[in-house]
Amino acid sequence: MQTTKLKSPDVWRSEQLGGPENWVQQLTPGELREISQAVLRCESNNVPLFEITKDDFPLTELAERLKRLQHELEGGRGFAVLRGLDLSTTSAESCKRIIWGMSLYLGTPEPQDRAGSLVHSVTNTGKTIANSDTTRGYETDDELKFHNDGGDVFMLLCQRIAKEGGVSKLVSASALFNAILEERPDLAAVLQQPFYFDSRAQNVNESKVQVVPIFTEYMGRLNVLYKRRYIETAQRFPEVPRLTPLQVEALDIFDRLCADPALQLSFSMQPGDIQLGNNYSILHSRTKYQDFEEPERRRHLFRLWLTLDNCRPLPPAFATTREFGPTYARRQGRGLAA
Repeated sequence: MQTTKLKSPDVWRSEQLGGPENWVQQLTPGELREISQAVLRCESNNVPLFEITKDDFPLTELAERLKRLQHELEGGRGFAVLRGLDLSTTSAESCKRIIWGMSLYLGTPEPQDRAGSLVHSVTNTGKTIANSDTTRGYETDDELKFHNDGGDVFMLLCQRIAKEGGVSKLVSASALFNAILEERPDLAAVLQQPFYFDSRAQNVNESKVQVVPIFTEYMGRLNVLYKRRYIETAQRFPEVPRLTPLQVEALDIFDRLCADPALQLSFSMQPGDIQLGNNYSILHSRTKYQDFEEPERRRHLFRLWLTLDNCRPLPPAFATTREFGPTYARRQGRGLAA
């Protein structure tokens, strides 16, 4: 159990990061040409999306940036935003090729649901969490409270933005833990004990819930798994223990400190932006948004979950979670300590 404050590059507060010029990476004309040429190559050769390899999507200058980015995501501050793509005349299929091809220079795409989908469209489908046991937040226009995704890293390519809202926010999980530890060390301990999460019928082992701590220290690193909405919807199952007053208090301090402007980085994505974040060290959220009436103008992003080539060891508690089960298994296949 982690009982002392963390000191590492992924411990940051928004005031330390400064303006976008300090954390947005602008793609160069040469890198943009490489992307365009690689997409054209794949389309000319009719390579199916999920069969695209590095050979089909050759990068040189951008490959060097993505190699450096691996170490920023794992071992650095844990997130990055790439900017400069012009997608104004780019089709959805070409957008998928861009994010897929670039991802191969960071790691390996992982399934994001029980069906094994490797690319998700993040857009409002009209579904609601309240009226479905399987709908997930990315399929709605709801505010998404601070949470993390699956795989080592989430990768989002923004094709179109909303008419209003949809602001992105990031928080360092380690800085958040330090703040909780300073204010309420007893609740920092509670958050390192098991909680029940609703699996939203997406776990391949068919478990309705998964039981895992919110903070897990393993081999010298702190890892986070947090989705308060799914902790609360898990309470609909009679076999799930009721949340204790102390657990509710721990969730409340977690949310309150996430909302502290001093901790969170807030920004609006632009069309063509690529946002990446380490799911063990970064929590992210999105404000509610309002779409345009025309379907072709509505907010649309493409999302991948990746296992990094330079991945960290994972705690055994993650092995049966829907978020981290596939990347945990991949580590086993590579012969890496998990």
